[in-house]
Amino acid sequence: MNIFLKALLFLLSFSLFHFGYELTNWSFLIPFCGINESVFQHLKMAFWGYVLLTIVEYVLLRKQIKEKVKNFLYSRILSTVVIPWIIVLIWYLLPAIYGRAESLILDVSWAIIITYLSGLFVAQIETETEKIQFSTKTGVILLILFAISVFLFSLFTYKLPWIDLFIDPGTL
Repeated sequence: MNIFLKALLFLLSFSLFHFGYELTNWSFLIPFCGINESVFQHLKMAFWGYVLLTIVEYVLLRKQIKEKVKNFLYSRILSTVVIPWIIVLIWYLLPAIYGRAESLILDVSWAIIITYLSGLFVAQIETETEKIQFSTKTGVILLILFAISVFLFSLFTYKLPWIDLFIDPGTL
């Protein structure tokens, strides 16, 4: 799939998870959709957004990738695990360089740009990692990291961790 199109589809998928619960109030969506504007909830939306994108991509390309399914799946699992953290890296450039975005338009524009850019970066990395013959050990590690991500994004939706990504050490 073209990486520019894939990044756009990721942005759309992310948006589904961003607004899905807010628009429907369907409680079964809580583990997957954002329920507030915290950093953690955005990381969860990115994770599940990429899972959905991978499922759609697999359905569309399954005949073409028949002989390289393992490469396809492992590269997508890697992408799904890292995309939330790529978003963190890019997102915090604005506060680091500019400071607090006082304008809602700037804040929303930045969010859209970094979501698209993160999708673009991951799609490019995925294009290269799909060529790799993953060993069984690496596959197991990727599956463990994926399972840990599912566990943490699910658990911390209902029970926040005692420490956030950024916390003033004086409050501990």
